[in-house]
Amino acid sequence: MPVHIRRTEFDPVPELARLRRERPVSRVSLVTGGTAWLVTRYDDARAVLGDPARFPSHPNAFVAKPGESADGPSPGMLLSYNPPRHTTLRRRLAPAFTVKRMRQLRPRVEAIVAEHLDAVEQAGPPADLVSAFALPIPALVICELLGVPFADRADFQRRGVRRTDFQASLQERTAAFAESRAYMVELVAAQRADPDDSLLGMLVREHGTELSDAELVGIADLLLLAGHDTTSHMISLGTLLLLRHPRYFAAVRDHDDRIDATIEEMLRYLSVVHSGIPRVAREDVTLGGERIEAGDWVVCSLPSANRDDALGADPDRFDPERKVPAHIAFGHGIHHCIGAPLARMQLGIVFPALLRRFPALRLAVPMADLRFHSHSVVYGLQALPVSW
Repeated sequence: MPVHIRRTEFDPVPELARLRRERPVSRVSLVTGGTAWLVTRYDDARAVLGDPARFPSHPNAFVAKPGESADGPSPGMLLSYNPPRHTTLRRRLAPAFTVKRMRQLRPRVEAIVAEHLDAVEQAGPPADLVSAFALPIPALVICELLGVPFADRADFQRRGVRRTDFQASLQERTAAFAESRAYMVELVAAQRADPDDSLLGMLVREHGTELSDAELVGIADLLLLAGHDTTSHMISLGTLLLLRHPRYFAAVRDHDDRIDATIEEMLRYLSVVHSGIPRVAREDVTLGGERIEAGDWVVCSLPSANRDDALGADPDRFDPERKVPAHIAFGHGIHHCIGAPLARMQLGIVFPALLRRFPALRLAVPMADLRFHSHSVVYGLQALPVSW
């Protein structure tokens, strides 16, 4: 696996830190084939991510290889759009993630969390917090956002989990992807016929003549892809991190005013997304002492950038009491995660609720027995057996 994807428990491998010190911009092989420039320092990563004029997203970054032609982004796949189309589409999506909209969603998120904690408690220990808690909650929150009917939510959640489950076969994941996309087509058609107060309903009512069905399907699929694995892995990894740091476990459990700072440090420290969408140099550029030629691909390591000394002393230590500058766990610039407010809200509800329900929460297996996702776009745990 490429160096920027390899980790040991919570930490990027030492080789990535060495590159950040000695060769902050260096060549790396990609899983999809070919090579790209790997950017490992905080300032350099922000420079690339914040400059779509010189480093635009590759329109086919999800499927293409360096050097292949760009046929245009998949409809609705905002991450691979560039201005001006990106600007227009993002502006239409932004109202779904305002502070007001998060306040409206919060009671339902709290209810979803409480329902799953009830089920975990009733089933009794030991429990796998990944399958019983961390995976279903973000999926159901996305159902709320997209307006998925209650009768369809169990199947929606099952497909969402299966399509990114690398323990499943490629055939199973492909089938789940096809079923998921087919369902999105049906969901968009239903919203076209009778739009409700969901995100899709809002887009149909306010921009229905400007957005094609394919774009609406792509938007719904992107929200599932970008909002499910990231949040679910943050829940499971974050829980494990707090179990390994009893002082901060107690702080989140007992003090509301410590929750936000702990979550921000957790986001920086874990940086579950290895890198953002690859960028393509539009012109020759010198960065980190290396000459990047027009057409070269550039990949920014988010975990490495968030462990840079530029963010403060001893960045390899988890310390919620530190004053954290603007980390880039959600990216930076025009592609900064539009769903960040939703993710923060969920994490701010999940952790105190979990720790207060189970104040004696503990691992049910040795740390050495835990297995991590090592071949995934998003880093996380395969299972988290706990007792209380």
